[in-house]
Amino acid sequence: MCAVVDVIDQTRALVDGPCTGVPRTSVRFNELHLTKYRIKFPFSASTRVVRKAWTDAKIDEKWAESAWAKKIEARKKREEMTDFDRFKLGKARQVRNRIRTNAYFLIKKKVGARLFSKKKSPKAREAAKKVAAAKKEKKAAPKKETKKTEGKKAEKK
Repeated sequence: MCAVVDVIDQTRALVDGPCTGVPRTSVRFNELHLTKYRIKFPFSASTRVVRKAWTDAKIDEKWAESAWAKKIEARKKREEMTDFDRFKLGKARQVRNRIRTNAYFLIKKKVGARLFSKKKSPKAREAAKKVAAAKKEKKAAPKKETKKTEGKKAEKK
């Protein structure tokens, strides 16, 4: 992680990472990934000024708390796993999945009788009756005559 000290041209920037071991150098913008962390110091400031602003803003602590840093750390841990570690992880996942599956089927068994049966609950039956009655009333209501239908009726007579 480093700080952009100055913009050299439209494709390159001068960067410095005094607390992270990044030397002061020119880097292309397409090689950089910007973060939300921002520190204020003058353009082309010396490494000493950048280091002071970096420590005052506590950038290292904020970065360590971010999801991005945690994701990178998790990736490193996965890469460093031995064969035995991967085996233990697989077994732990099997145990977790068995527990999860058993819990799911217990819940489904308790709730499933009501959710997945064809019989409706009393409230659902009442709601269905109301909807059916409303549909019948709509069909039974007389149709309004419009100007177009009046003209057609007059022609038929």
